[in-house]
Amino acid sequence: MFSLIKYPVPSTYKSLCERPALESKSLDNLVEQIYSQVKIHGDKALIDYTLQFENRTITDIVFSNSEIEDFAAETDPALQEAIRVAYANIQAFHQSQILVENRIETSPGVVCWQKSTPIEKIGIYIPGGTAPLFSTILMLAIPAQIAGCKEVILCTPGMHPALFFAAKLCGITKMCKVGGAQAIAALALGTDSVPKVYKIFGPGNQYVTAAKMMANRMGIAIDMPAGPSEVAIFADSTANPVFVAADLLSQAEHGNDSQVVLISTDENLINQSILEIGNQLKTLPRKEFAEKSLVFSKFILVKNEEDAVNILNEYAAEHLILATENPELVADKIQHAGSIFLGHYTPEAAGDYASGTNHTLPTNGFAHAYSGVNLDSFVKKITLQSITKEGLNHLGKSIILMAEAESLQAHANAVKYRMD
Repeated sequence: MFSLIKYPVPSTYKSLCERPALESKSLDNLVEQIYSQVKIHGDKALIDYTLQFENRTITDIVFSNSEIEDFAAETDPALQEAIRVAYANIQAFHQSQILVENRIETSPGVVCWQKSTPIEKIGIYIPGGTAPLFSTILMLAIPAQIAGCKEVILCTPGMHPALFFAAKLCGITKMCKVGGAQAIAALALGTDSVPKVYKIFGPGNQYVTAAKMMANRMGIAIDMPAGPSEVAIFADSTANPVFVAADLLSQAEHGNDSQVVLISTDENLINQSILEIGNQLKTLPRKEFAEKSLVFSKFILVKNEEDAVNILNEYAAEHLILATENPELVADKIQHAGSIFLGHYTPEAAGDYASGTNHTLPTNGFAHAYSGVNLDSFVKKITLQSITKEGLNHLGKSIILMAEAESLQAHANAVKYRMD
């Protein structure tokens, strides 16, 4: 299960950083069919697909307020308090991202600035599956609240009480009982029960991902392209192998296709971490998932920190843990990562739940170009400018010369007529 790669050379970094291949199926054909049926038959298609794909019978699409209240009340009181703690921290972190209006006089009489406006209608998808991801409701609905999104539509096939408690806490405006690619199609197209939204957020399997990509091709925004979850750890001789193993397993238990990577300058640390993984694995309820995920694991011994950083920047991890003596110095050299966890007492699980940062992050190397979800994901930035007569007289000559050089005479005239 475990293989140690020693001192790889730069020419091999790209192949080292390859992710597990996704299953090759006719996803697009199936998703196109789902979209077609949802467009034609609306709610009935959602009901039929729920029975077909999930063997679950529903007679209506939307949870009533009383259903949400009743299910939410079943959440264990201790878990309710934990969710409130996480809510407060996530809210505080995202509240700090609110745009402060800053008017700039770029030249005399020319003032430019930005304003932030919410995306009015957003959809959140939370899978059912074996892990009830109520934490993702917090990560997506809290910044939507702060942004001022008017409609926040949640689709989930899950029935864990904490899903309803989190939805209620975050002010979800409508909660729907559907899941899978059909839920994404409903959010993208709209049905009698599910409003059409402008942007769709949330994780899911390859069918959900394919449905989100199709929504994107239709002009519906999505949070980001997605792949299986992953973690990379850079650990030096000061790292604790018990902590390292626990962090690797916390990601491996997500699913069969998750990937974990350990890079170290200390071979003994790698060997001890591998032994500790074996010990901790025995007690995990999701042992089967973790074992399959570990097939894709990579343990890499490097000569020095520079080699580690080069590999990490090539990999562009969703989650990056720097279990080193001086993690902030290393972090300064990292250009590509979704979220970075510094030091020996900052587990990736803290960011997953309650430290305050968002856990919806780019995977599969997309951290080379994408940020994780933040407050800006739920707003649009609109630029404004105001020019006085004197300001246009000052700036006009430059505009006219540039417009005429591009053979756009009407552009130039729009300035000339005002100056005349």
